[in-house]
Amino acid sequence: MLGYLGPNGTFSHQAAMEWSEGKEEIKEFSTIYSVILAVEKGEIDRAIVPIENSIDGSINTTLDTLAFDVDLYITGEYILHISENLMVKKGVKKEDIKIITSHPQPIGQCSKLLSHEFADVKIEFADSTASAAKRVKESDGSVACIGSPNSAKIYDLDILCHDCGDDANNSTRFVIIEKTPNKTVTGHDKSSIVFAIDNKPGSLYSAIELLAKSGINMTKIESRPMKKELGKYVFFIDIDGNIDDASIYFALDKVRQNTFFYKFLGSYNY
Repeated sequence: MLGYLGPNGTFSHQAAMEWSEGKEEIKEFSTIYSVILAVEKGEIDRAIVPIENSIDGSINTTLDTLAFDVDLYITGEYILHISENLMVKKGVKKEDIKIITSHPQPIGQCSKLLSHEFADVKIEFADSTASAAKRVKESDGSVACIGSPNSAKIYDLDILCHDCGDDANNSTRFVIIEKTPNKTVTGHDKSSIVFAIDNKPGSLYSAIELLAKSGINMTKIESRPMKKELGKYVFFIDIDGNIDDASIYFALDKVRQNTFFYKFLGSYNY
């Protein structure tokens, strides 16, 4: 069973359906933390959760939960193109709209449309794109929302403005979370780790230098507070390659030996 961040009609729901291709039962959860924790408890086999958006950056809840709260692995990833759409109740026209609602993220990602075409319309935030779509369905026609085409199908809405986001290349990277690591080597893999180092000059450079000396390409680095003490951080790093490769294994082991906190988050195809 595959868990995802609900409710139905969200982009996470769409990612779960597309990734599973109908071959696996899916189950919704109310928060990212709860769906990841369900994997830890054995309530579901795996979870698909957002970890990074091309516009807004990393999803901090996902990073923090993987680093501090569970012992799980990233076993795969799925890139979902984010198509933002302005949706209305059947038969409603542009001039009928008095309120536009959605989750704060899509509202921010459609700022050009809202500023140019709906400058006088009231903007209201919702808990999710799906709850916004449900409100439109139940409204008198004066409320519009921004969300996925999947929401339009589920709540029987018309799409008034297709692909109305500011950036046509908007996409979200989802990761698959499981209890056991992925042992498959494809030759097109990446590995993810998180670690913490002493707060002294050159510590981060020394850790990264270990990867560089081994000829390993680092594709991402992100820092997050450790939450235990102000000024203490952990670093999330993605690199090209699989830990089953000897050069990757020994390089990561050297990083582990030179840090006071280290966690291997998984190797997986991308």
